Amino acid sequence: MVYKADKLLVRTIERKDELKLVKWLSNPKVLAFYEGRDKLYDLRMVREDFYQNEPEVSKCIVIYEGVAIGYIQFYEITERTSNLSGYGENEVTYGMDQFIGEPNYWGKGIGTMLVQSMLDYLQQEKQVNVVVLDPHVTNYRAIRCYEKCGFKKIKQLSAHEYHEGEYRDCWLMEYRTRSRRGNS
Repeated sequence: MVYKADKLLVRTIERKDELKLVKWLSNPKVLAFYEGRDKLYDLRMVREDFYQNEPEVSKCIVIYEGVAIGYIQFYEITERTSNLSGYGENEVTYGMDQFIGEPNYWGKGIGTMLVQSMLDYLQQEKQVNVVVLDPHVTNYRAIRCYEKCGFKKIKQLSAHEYHEGEYRDCWLMEYRTRSRRGNS
C-alpha cells in the first residue's frame, strides 16, 4: 500500500491488475481523455507500457470503497522522466498522471479526492515543493478538478501531445506547496 485516505486506497500496481488496465484502456470513453480512442490497448501493450522496469515512476492502482477504479502514477521531474524544462534544480518537483477507468465513478468527486490525497502524500512523504500536470486544454472536467485542488494554469503548451491523429495543446499546471517559513 502506498497510502489510504478516507474511502481511497492507492497501492502499487501488481501483475493481477493487467486485465483491469486492458479493460479501462480499451474503453473509448476513457481513451477520449487518456492516450486516445485510436490507441486501444491489448494485453501486450499494457505489459509494455505499465510493467517495464522504470524504477523512477511509481505506478499505482486506485481503489475506492474496495473496488479498483483507476490508475495514478507519480515521478520526480528529471530529464529522463519529462520533457518539461526549468524544474527540479532548486525544488523537489514531481509530475503525476491519473485516470478513473470506471466511467460510473465519474462526476462524484472521487478524482478531486484522489488528486488532493496524492498531493498530501507527496508533500508529507517526498517533501515535494511543486507538482506539475499537463492536461489537454479541452479536458475541462480534469482542469476543474485540478483547480479545486490548488493547481494554477502556468502556460499553454502548443502542440504538446500527439492524441488521436494530431498534436494537441495542453495546459502546464502547477501546484506549489505553501511556504514553510518559520518551520526551519
